Amino acid sequence: MASLATSTLVYSTPVRIKTSSKPRSSSRTCKKTVPFLVTRADSSSLLLHAAKHTVDKHIQSGMVVGLGSGQASGMAIQYLGRLLRTGALKDIVGVPMSVTSASEAAKAGIPLDVYQDSSQIDFAFDDADIIEEETLVAIIGRQKSQSDESIIQEKSILKAANKLVFMITEKQYMGGLEGSIPVLVQALNWMETAEEIDDLFLGDAEVWRRSSIGQAGPAGGDYPFLTREGHNVLDVIFTSPIQSLAEVAESLDKVDGVVDHGVFSKFPCTVVIAAESGVLNIVDR
Repeated sequence: MASLATSTLVYSTPVRIKTSSKPRSSSRTCKKTVPFLVTRADSSSLLLHAAKHTVDKHIQSGMVVGLGSGQASGMAIQYLGRLLRTGALKDIVGVPMSVTSASEAAKAGIPLDVYQDSSQIDFAFDDADIIEEETLVAIIGRQKSQSDESIIQEKSILKAANKLVFMITEKQYMGGLEGSIPVLVQALNWMETAEEIDDLFLGDAEVWRRSSIGQAGPAGGDYPFLTREGHNVLDVIFTSPIQSLAEVAESLDKVDGVVDHGVFSKFPCTVVIAAESGVLNIVDR
């Protein structure tokens, strides 16, 4: 497995994804700010403002709402349940993206429905690990550690929604990204797929199979993580800045054995960014 300890952004054609001195175009994004009172500058307090703004601004009675997973989504679910209990909103149906969000919604008193391919979803909110500046391409699924969680379902619900909002802090909105991208692969031939990804990104990333019991080496140890669909997860950990998540996603999509990955983009999309300065930066694209 030594070959899976180094990897990067070299393609079969001579293209490299590196940070560029050329500025990104922001002509397709629209930005505005909403001030709020800062009582504490910790992430929980900041994300609570983002969650409340998202629910108040976008959810109306009678909607079918995709319920995301993560800290901000949990707060939005609790707040949405409170509005239902007080009668401020009525006839809301939630479609959870995870077992965790289903449990939180049930506790909050939100009626639930199970996602199907034919589901009509008016609006969805979710957390993201990172949002790429200007493009609003997201990375999700870095922290998923339960086998009953599903990146596939999460992305399906996000794609089905007529309107989508991600809620993050300003530290999660950046260009020149580093860190990991989770990649779902067929479990039977995971080694061959891992080696192909390793060759694809040789020098700029490390490829580790996710373990179900913490860090267990590049091969994932004796108990590799399995998704509820039966797939292994490869964490492709980039050590060099990524200029374009879209290019990385396109390259991963072409690798045999790759089922899905944590790169997600959909337009129109809104990102609510909670800043320590006491401002919600709203970016639409």
